[in-house]
Amino acid sequence: MRSERLLSIMLLLQTHGQLSASDLAARLEVSPRTIMRDVEALSSAGVPVYSVRGPHGGIALLPGYRTDVTGLTADESRALFVLLSGGVHRDLGLGEAIGPALRKVMAALPSPHRPDADLLSRRILVDPSRWRGASARPAAGLDVLQQAVLSDRRLRVRYRHGGDGAERDYTLDPHGLVSKAGTWYLVAEHRSRPKLFRSDRIRRAEVLDEEVRRSDPRELPQIWDGLRRAIDEVPTPVPARVRVRRSVLQRFRMVQETDLAPGADFEDDGDEYVVTTLAFRSVEAGAMLLAFGPDVEVLDPPEMRRYLAGRALATHEQYKF
Repeated sequence: MRSERLLSIMLLLQTHGQLSASDLAARLEVSPRTIMRDVEALSSAGVPVYSVRGPHGGIALLPGYRTDVTGLTADESRALFVLLSGGVHRDLGLGEAIGPALRKVMAALPSPHRPDADLLSRRILVDPSRWRGASARPAAGLDVLQQAVLSDRRLRVRYRHGGDGAERDYTLDPHGLVSKAGTWYLVAEHRSRPKLFRSDRIRRAEVLDEEVRRSDPRELPQIWDGLRRAIDEVPTPVPARVRVRRSVLQRFRMVQETDLAPGADFEDDGDEYVVTTLAFRSVEAGAMLLAFGPDVEVLDPPEMRRYLAGRALATHEQYKF
């Protein structure tokens, strides 16, 4: 609604002092032309808003002007205390409420506290939903990562990769930190491309005395959403029919819950086993089932059975006496 956007413009200017039309447009998800029309409407309504031309110009309110932001709505108050990602607010029907609520609280803060509060809200994100087959990992080295994120400094890290276990050095330009179901990730650019780095795999981190050089102009939630989708959304998942021993069923369900195929159920297969269907990103992704040993067996597809048999045989050869 335009009235909500006009109020948001006043609150943002009250908080920051001066912002460019493009910055306001990005924050409110409209065009700069729309922002300029809104500024004209505010001025016509008697709000002391003005534009400054030039490379360091922007839009501002006359010093000392403050708008009345009495009373949060019920939805805004509820949204404020769900300190999670925007997706959670949308799930609860509060997606439109969280932005105005935070802007009102920001405007009410003592002016010396606003920059830190605003920076924290733009650099830290919490996403409570689990990833496929993933469990929470203990936070590691967050103090150094947070220092770089909040000071807009580059990072030099030694990172251990999950696939081959190799350790490599990277110079990174941080965008922010994301807590995904209890596991912390650093969102940072490497060679101008946003990537994810799991905090517990960062073996060493050093804040450099260099300002970040971000190429991607998007805010942290938009970058995170793109990286998350690249991992979460499998265009053509590989279905796997598996047999599970009842004695490990509880652990199996906990570990593989996010890999269950849509509509899949657990069917009886005698007194000792149940059968269900999983959906994996690839045939190779089924390797995680080897952790259950003989208590879980892939019945189909044949190519996954062959792949797992090869992995099991290679492991046997490595450890045989």
